[in-house]
Amino acid sequence: MIAAPEIPSEFSFTQDTDTRFSSDTDFSEDLDGRSATPAKGKGGKKGKKAAGEKGKGGKGAGRINGHHQENGMENMMLFEVVRLGRSAMQSVVDDWIESYKHDRDVALLDLINFFIQCSGCKGVVSGEMFRNMQNSEIIRRMTEEFDEDSGDYPLTIAGPQWKKFKSSFCEFISVLVRQCQYSIIYDEYMMDTVISLLTGLSDSQVRAFRHTSTLAAMKLMTALVNVALNLSINMDNTQRQYEAERNKIVAKRANDRLELLLQKRKELQENQDEIENMMNAIFKGVFVHRYRDAIAEIRAICIEEIGVWMKLYSDAFLNDSYLKYVGWTMHDKQGEVRLKCLTALQGLYYNRELNARLELFTSRFKDRIVSMTLDKEYDVAVQAIKLLTLVLNSTDEVLTPEDCESVYHLVYSAHRPVAIAAGEFLFKKLFSQREPEEEGAPKRRGRQSPNANLIKTTVFFFLESELHEHAAYLVDSLWECGAELLKDWECMISLLLDDPLPGEEALTDRQETALIEIMLCTVRQAAECHPPVGRGTGKRVMTAKEKKTQLDDRTRMTELFAVALPPLLAKYAVDAEKVTNLLQLPQYFDLEIYTTGRLEKHLESLLRQIREIVEKHTDTEVLEVCSKTYHALCNEEFTIFNRVDIARSQLLDELVDKFNRLLEDFLQEGEEADEDDAYQVLSTLKRITAFHNAHDLSGWDLFTSNFKLLNTGIENGDMPEQIVIHSLQCTHYVILWHLAKSSEGSSRKDDMVTLRKQMRAFCMMCQRYLTNVNTAVKEQAFTILCDLLLIFSHQMVSGGREHLEPLVYSPEDSLQSELLSFILNHVFIDQDDDTNSTDGQQDDEAVKIEALHKRRNLLAAYCKLIIYCVVDDEFFFFFFFWEKKKFFNFFFFYYNDYGDIIKETMSKTRQIDKIQCAKTLILSLQQLFNEMLSELGHGFDRSSSSFCGIKELARRFSLTFGLDQVKTRDAIAMLHKDGIEFAFKDPSTHGDGGPPLNLAFLDILSEFSSKLMRQDKRTVHMYLERFMTFQMALQREDCWLPLISYRNSLQAGGDDDTMSVMSGYSSRGSSIRSKKIKPPAATAGTSAAKRKLPEEESSSSSEVWQQSMQTPVMLPSPHLTSTAMRDPKRGRDDSFMGVYPLPHDQQQPHQHPQHHQQTPQHHQTPMDYNSQVTWMLAQRQQEEARQQQERAMNYAKLRTNLQHAIRRGTGLMEEDEEPIVEDVMMSSEGRMDDLNEGMDFDTMDIDLPPSKNRRERSELKPDYFDPASIMDESVLGVSMF
Repeated sequence: MIAAPEIPSEFSFTQDTDTRFSSDTDFSEDLDGRSATPAKGKGGKKGKKAAGEKGKGGKGAGRINGHHQENGMENMMLFEVVRLGRSAMQSVVDDWIESYKHDRDVALLDLINFFIQCSGCKGVVSGEMFRNMQNSEIIRRMTEEFDEDSGDYPLTIAGPQWKKFKSSFCEFISVLVRQCQYSIIYDEYMMDTVISLLTGLSDSQVRAFRHTSTLAAMKLMTALVNVALNLSINMDNTQRQYEAERNKIVAKRANDRLELLLQKRKELQENQDEIENMMNAIFKGVFVHRYRDAIAEIRAICIEEIGVWMKLYSDAFLNDSYLKYVGWTMHDKQGEVRLKCLTALQGLYYNRELNARLELFTSRFKDRIVSMTLDKEYDVAVQAIKLLTLVLNSTDEVLTPEDCESVYHLVYSAHRPVAIAAGEFLFKKLFSQREPEEEGAPKRRGRQSPNANLIKTTVFFFLESELHEHAAYLVDSLWECGAELLKDWECMISLLLDDPLPGEEALTDRQETALIEIMLCTVRQAAECHPPVGRGTGKRVMTAKEKKTQLDDRTRMTELFAVALPPLLAKYAVDAEKVTNLLQLPQYFDLEIYTTGRLEKHLESLLRQIREIVEKHTDTEVLEVCSKTYHALCNEEFTIFNRVDIARSQLLDELVDKFNRLLEDFLQEGEEADEDDAYQVLSTLKRITAFHNAHDLSGWDLFTSNFKLLNTGIENGDMPEQIVIHSLQCTHYVILWHLAKSSEGSSRKDDMVTLRKQMRAFCMMCQRYLTNVNTAVKEQAFTILCDLLLIFSHQMVSGGREHLEPLVYSPEDSLQSELLSFILNHVFIDQDDDTNSTDGQQDDEAVKIEALHKRRNLLAAYCKLIIYCVVDDEFFFFFFFWEKKKFFNFFFFYYNDYGDIIKETMSKTRQIDKIQCAKTLILSLQQLFNEMLSELGHGFDRSSSSFCGIKELARRFSLTFGLDQVKTRDAIAMLHKDGIEFAFKDPSTHGDGGPPLNLAFLDILSEFSSKLMRQDKRTVHMYLERFMTFQMALQREDCWLPLISYRNSLQAGGDDDTMSVMSGYSSRGSSIRSKKIKPPAATAGTSAAKRKLPEEESSSSSEVWQQSMQTPVMLPSPHLTSTAMRDPKRGRDDSFMGVYPLPHDQQQPHQHPQHHQQTPQHHQTPMDYNSQVTWMLAQRQQEEARQQQERAMNYAKLRTNLQHAIRRGTGLMEEDEEPIVEDVMMSSEGRMDDLNEGMDFDTMDIDLPPSKNRRERSELKPDYFDPASIMDESVLGVSMF
C-alpha cells in the first residue's frame, strides 16, 4: 500500500534554493547557457526559490493584486482563450509555461484564478490571499463572492459561445500535463498546489465549484495516467537496454553506459513514484468522494474517467479494487450514470486480452447487467445489450440459456435501437456458426447453400417465440446484421418447392407458413427500406448507396419471384393463409422486368393462378388481397397494363353476370330459396364487393340490384345476415366511386342528380336497417351511415369543391335520435351481454377483445359526427340516459374501455366552441343531479354512492380542461355561472330559513374551482353573494356545508391579501439565486404593489360579469368598486362583508352613495341586532388579521437574525442561500456513518508496477453517505468481492 502524497493545507511561497528552467525537456540548457542536470537533479529539492527572490512573486513592480500589470489580467486572457477555443491549445500552454519559468508564483496564481473563473465565480484570488490565507479560507471567500444572478456556470450554460467550453477546458488540462511531464510536474510545487486547490473545491457545497473541480481533477488524473504509462514503457525499455549491455562480454561492455542506464532507471523510478503519489492524492481526495455525489453529472464524470484509466493502464487499474466502483454505480438511480458504467465496461470487454481479469467482476455483476436490458431508459438498455454481446464474444460459458432468452425476446421491442441491439445479440448467438466452404469448390445454391440451416433456425426461433404476428419486427431487428442471410430468397424458394435431400427432414406445414411470412417481410423490407409500423421514427432521406441497393434488390426479387410465384401459388392454392402472403409479393415488384426480362409467359401464368384462387376461395381476406394484386398489376405506366386489364375485365364480367342471374332466381324463389342458392349469391357478392373496394365498377349497374336486394330484405325480414352485410358494403362502394368521379368535375348534371337520389335513398335504407333484429347487420348499417353522413356533410364543399353543394346532406332529428339510441344500446353494455359472441366463447379472451375493439370503432364513428358538427352535441346527454338505465357508474365502469375516445371527443368539441361545451357539461351534471333527487329525495345523504359518483364525474370533467387557464377562462366562468343559478333556482319549501333545494349542487361545482384564475375567483365569489341573504352567510348547519365549502374553494388563493403580505416576510425568494434579504417595509411595499394589478383586473372582470349576467331576485346587485380601495389589513374571511349594507354611521367614506337606493325595502332598514352582529364580526376579523400580520413580521425578523448568526458562525456570506449551497451528500462538515456496512468503501492505494518507496502524505478523511439516496436497494447490503 502506498500512502497518499502530502498536500499542503495552505498556499504559501517556498523559500528554498532556486533551480531555473529554460525549457521543458529532460536535458536542457538554463538561461546562462550552462548545461543543466536531468529533470531530477542530484541537488536539494527542485523548484525551491531562494529567500532573496521571493520579491518576484510579491507586490513588486509590474504586479497589481497578484496580476501582471504589463500583460493586463493574464488569467482573464487564459480563461477567454479557453472559452473561445480559437487558438491552438499547445501554444496557450507553452505561453503559460514560459511565464511559470519566469515567475512561478505569478503563473500559478493565474492558474488558480483560471480554475476559479471556470467555475463561474467572479472573485479573484489576490497575492495577499495567496500568501496569508489557508485553502479553506480562500475557498470560503470565493464562495461569498459567488454572486451570480442565476445558477448557471460555464459547464452548464447553453449557447453557441459555451458549446465547446467543456472540450476546450479538458484539452487545456491534458495539454498542460503533457507539456509539463518532463520537469515541472516533479518540482513538488505546481502539482501539489493544483491538486490541493481542486481537492478543496471538490468538497465545496457550491455545485459549480464541485462540478468544475471534479471534472478538472478527473482529467488531470487521466493525463497523469498517460504520463505513468509512458514512464512504465520507458522503464521497460531502459531495463532491456541495461540487461543487454550487462550480458555482453567484458571486453565489449561499456561501463559508462551501464552507469548512465542505471542512473536513468533510478530517475524514472523516482518520477514514477511521484506520479503514483499524485494519483493517489487525486483518487482518495476527489474520486472516492465524488463518485457518489448528489449530482448525477459529477458521478458520471467519475465513472467515465475511471473506465478510461482501466482501459489505458490496465496493469495498474484493471483489478477488483477499482472495478467495484463501476459495479456499485450500475445501481445508480440516474440513467446517465448507469450509461457511463456500461460504456466504460464495453471498452474493457472489447479487448479479449483483458477478459481473464474480468472474470470475478463478470460473475458478480452479470445478473445486474442482464437486468439492465429492461432498463426504463432505452439508451441504457441498448448499451446493456451491446455489453452482453461483447461478453458473448469473449466466452459462451458465462451467459446461461435463461440470460440469453431474456435478451432474445427484445427483438420484438417497439423501440428500434433496442430491437437492433437484441438482433445483433441473437445473430451472434444463433448464426455465428457457419459451415465452412471448401476452397475451389463451386458455390452451393438453393437448398444446399450454407444459409439453408440458418434460415431454418430463423423459422424455428420465430415459431418458438410464439409471437407469430410480429415477423416484420423480427426481420427488422436482424436486418442490419443479417441482411445477406435474409435476402437469400433463392434458398427460401428452394426450401418451399424442392424436395428434401436424402436424410434431410422436410418442413412441416406450420414451418412452411412461417417461412412464407418471413419471406414476405424480407421482400417488403428490401423494397420499402423503412421499419415496420410502430418502429418508425419518421421518414429518413436515403443516401445514394441505399437507393442503389434498393433498386438492385427490387430487380433481383422480381426476377426470382416472377418465375417462382406461379408454382408457389399452384402448390399452396388451397391454403388461405399461405396464399394471402404469397399474393402480396407482386405489390413490391418492378413490373418493367416482365417486359425487359421477357417474362410475359410467367405473367400469364400468374394471372391464371389468381383467377383460379378467386374462383376457389370465398374468404374475404384472400379476395381482398387478390383485388389489391390486380390493382398493383393494372398500372398504366407499364406495358403489361392491357394484358392485365383484359384479364380483370373478363373476370368481373363473369362475376357480375353470375350475380345478376343468381339474384334474380333467388328473389323469385322468396321463402322457398334453399341454402345452396343463398351460398351462391353470397360467395359471388363477396367477390364483387372485394373487387369494388379497389376497382371502379361503375360500368356495371350494381346499385339497382343491391338496392333491390336490400329492399327485399326489409320487406320480408328473412334475408340471410351475410348477404345483407355485403350488399350494404357493396352499395356503399358504388356511391363512393360515383362521388369520386363527381369530385373530379368530369361528371354531368344528371349524374349529380342521380348520385344525390341514390345517396339519400341508401341513407334511408341504412336507417331502416338500424332496427333489424340481427346485431351484425345493425352494426354494419350504423358504421356505413356514420361514414356517409360525415362524407356528405358541409365539410365536403371546402377546398374549392363548391360544385358539390347539392350533395350536402344533414341528418334529421329522428335519425340523430336513432344513432344515439344505437350507441347507448350496443356500445355501453356489459361484456357478458354482448350477444354477438357465440355459445361457449364467453370466456375466450380473444373474442372479448375483438368485441371490445368493434364497440370502440362504433363509438369512434359516432364521435366523429360530433366533432365535425354533423349531429348536435347531445353526445354528452347520454350520461343522463345511462343513469336511467341503472348504469350510474357508467363513466368509471367504461372508463378503461372508452375513456380515451370520450376525452378526445370532449377536447375536440371544446376547441370548436368552448362555451357551448362547458354548458353541455354542466347541463349533463344537472340532469344527473335531478335524477338523483327524484330517486333519493331532497334529504339524501351526501356520502351516498350516487352523489359521490356525480362528484367524481365532475372531477374527471375538470381534468379535461387542461392546465392552460387562459384558454379555458370564459368556459369555466360560464360553467360556474350556470351552476350557481341552478343551485339557487328552487327556494326552500320550509320558508326563508331553509336552504335552496339544489344547494348541494355547489359541492359538485366546487370540483371546477381549481380551474378558475385568481381574479375570476373573486368575480365568481361576488356573483355567488348576489344569491345569498345575510342569514345564509351566518348559517353553519350541515345542510349549509355545500355553500361553505364552495365559498372556501373560491377564496383559496382568490382573495388572499393578508396571506400575500405575510408571504413577503416568511417565504424565501423563488429566483434561482437569492439576493440579500430586504427590509420588512420594502417587502410589504413590494407585495402591495404586486397586489394592485390582479385586483384591478378583478374590477374590470366584475363589470363584464355585471353586463352579461342577470341579477337574481332574492338579492340586489351590489355596486362593485375596485378592490384596491379596501383596507389591506382586512382578513380573508370577511370577503362577503362588502355585499351586505351596514348602518349609515358605519358606512365607509368611499362607498357609492347609490348603494342603498338599489336595495329592496326589506334590506333598506335592517334590524339593529343584525347590524351590530355584522359590525362586530368585521372588527373581530380585522383584529385577527392584524395580529396574524404582526406575528408574520416578528417571524421574518427572527428568521433574518438567525440567518445572520448562522452565517457569522460558518463564514458564509449573506447572499449564499439554498439556490447556491445545495444539500450535498459529500461535504466536509457533518459526516455521516456509513449505512451500508456490507459495502467496503475503504480506498486502495494506486500501486503502479513496479513500485518501490513512496513518500508519505496525509490522506483526506473519506466521507460517507447513504447509498440509497443515489443507488437502488438491490445493491445495499451486498459486498463486492
